[in-house]
Amino acid sequence: MHETLPFLFVIVILILLLNMLAKKISVAYPIIIVIAGLLMSLIPSVPKLKLDPDWVFFVILPPLLYEAAWSISFKGLKKWYRMIGSFSFLVVFFTATVVAIFANHFIPGFSLALGFLLGGIVSPPDAVSAGAIMRFVKIPKTTSTILEGESLFNDASSLIIFRFAMIAIGTGQFIWSDAILSFGWMVLGGVGIGLAVGWVFKLAHKYLPTDAPTDTVFTLLQPFILYWIAEQVHSSGVMAVVTGGLYLSSQRYRTLNSQSRIRGYSFWQSFVFILNGLVFFVIGFDLNEVVSGLENAGISLREGIFWGFVITILIILIRIISSFLAMLSTLIFRRSVLSPTFSFKRSWKMIIVLGWTGMRGVVTLAAACSIPIYLDDGTAFPQRELILFISFMVIILTLFIQGLTLPSILKRVELNRSIVILDSENEEETTRKIRRELWQFSIQKIRENHSHRLEKNIQLAATLARWQEKLDATEEETFSPETREIYLELLDAQRNFLIEKNKDANVGEEIIRHEIALIDFEEEKMRMI
Repeated sequence: MHETLPFLFVIVILILLLNMLAKKISVAYPIIIVIAGLLMSLIPSVPKLKLDPDWVFFVILPPLLYEAAWSISFKGLKKWYRMIGSFSFLVVFFTATVVAIFANHFIPGFSLALGFLLGGIVSPPDAVSAGAIMRFVKIPKTTSTILEGESLFNDASSLIIFRFAMIAIGTGQFIWSDAILSFGWMVLGGVGIGLAVGWVFKLAHKYLPTDAPTDTVFTLLQPFILYWIAEQVHSSGVMAVVTGGLYLSSQRYRTLNSQSRIRGYSFWQSFVFILNGLVFFVIGFDLNEVVSGLENAGISLREGIFWGFVITILIILIRIISSFLAMLSTLIFRRSVLSPTFSFKRSWKMIIVLGWTGMRGVVTLAAACSIPIYLDDGTAFPQRELILFISFMVIILTLFIQGLTLPSILKRVELNRSIVILDSENEEETTRKIRRELWQFSIQKIRENHSHRLEKNIQLAATLARWQEKLDATEEETFSPETREIYLELLDAQRNFLIEKNKDANVGEEIIRHEIALIDFEEEKMRMI
C-alpha cells in the first residue's frame, strides 16, 4: 500500500501534465497517456499495477456512463433514436457476429463461442477517445449527438453478448429461448430499475433540505447504487445507469438549484477526466504483461500482432459499411430530418466520419481483463491470452490509427450540416434569437408586475434599461471580441486590486474572497457568451 499509493499520486500528476501537453500539440490526450503508460512500464523499479475488472465495471464504468447521460441532448437523443439505436444494438450485434464467424473459420483453436466472446469485447466504440479528438475540430452538433448517444447504449449490448458467450463457453451449450428471455430481462429490467431508482433520487433532491455539497454527493452515489441494484437481480447495470442518468438529467432544473448545478458540473468534469486518464494509462502500462502472457501460452508475438491487425481492420470496415447502411435507411425512412440540399452522392463525408470514430477503450479493456484464468471445472480458459492480446491491440491500433488521422480527415472532408443533416437552425443564430426573446420576456415581466416600483427603485430601473439597450442593440453593437478582451482585462485588474486590499489587516478575508468569487463568476459568464 505504501508503495502503490505514492505511485498512484505520480500517475495522477502525470496525467494532468500530459493533458496540458496534449492541448499544446493538438493531440487527443488518451493517445499521449497510453504512450506514457507503456514507457513507464519499461522502468524495472516501477511497482506493478494490475487493473481489477471488478473495479472497472463497478467503480469506473458507472460514473463515466452517468456523466455521459447527463451531458447528451435529450431532444437530440429522441430525434435520432433510430440511427443511435441501430449503432448501439444492430451494429454491435453485427460486428460481434462477423468477428465470431471470422475467428471461428480462420483463427486456429477458436470455437464459435470464443469468436462471439472476442466479438463482444471488441465491438463497442469508446466515446471518450472520439470526444477528446473532436475537441480540436468543429463538427455538426448532429454528428456528435449520434456518437454520444451510441456510446450510451453500445456498452450494454456488447456486455450482454459477452455474458452469453461466457455462459456458452462454460456450459458447452447455448439455449436460444433462455438467451432471449435473459436478454429481455437484462434490458427491460435495467430500464425499469433505472427509472424507479431515479424517481426515488428525484424525490430526495426535491423534498429533502439538501444544499450544493449534499446534492453533489447524491449525484456521485447514484450511478453506483443504480448499477449495484441492477446487477443484484441479474439485470443490466449499464442500462440502469444510463436510463437513471437520462431521467435525472431531464429533471435537473426542477430538483437542483443553480448552486448545485454549477458546483456539480465542476466536480464531475474533474472526476471523469481522472477516471478516463487512469484507464488509458493502464492500457499502456499493462501491455508488457499481456505480451508476456501471450508468450507464456506458447503463442508467438508475431502471430498475435497479425491477428490483432486483422481484427482491427475487420471492425473498421464493418463500421464503415454499417454507417453506409444507417445513412441509407435514414434516407428511405426518415427523409424529413435531412436537409433540403441533401445529396446522397456527397453523404460519403458523413459515412466516413461516423465510420472512422470507432476507437475502442474502457469497456473493451474491462471485458477482456474479466476473462477468468480457469473455467468452473478447473481447466484453463481456452485462448484467454490471445483474446486478451487481440483486445489490447484493437484498443491501441484504433486509438492511434483512427485517433491520429481523424482530425485531418474531418478537416479534409469539411463536414457541413447543410449537405448532410438538417439542424433546426444555425447555432449562433439560434443563440442570438433566444437571448433577444429572453430580454424581451424579462422587460415585459418587470413592466407587468413591478411597473409601480420603477420610479423609486433605481437598481430595478437600471436593470430594465440595460436589458432594453441589449434588445435595441444591433449585432455590431454587442460585445465584440475586442470589447470582451478589454472587459476580461478589467476583471483581472479588479481581482488584483482585491488581492492587494486583502493585505490590509483591518479588512475581513471572507469579504475579499466573496468579492473575488463574484468576479470569477462574471469572468466565466463572459467566456460563455
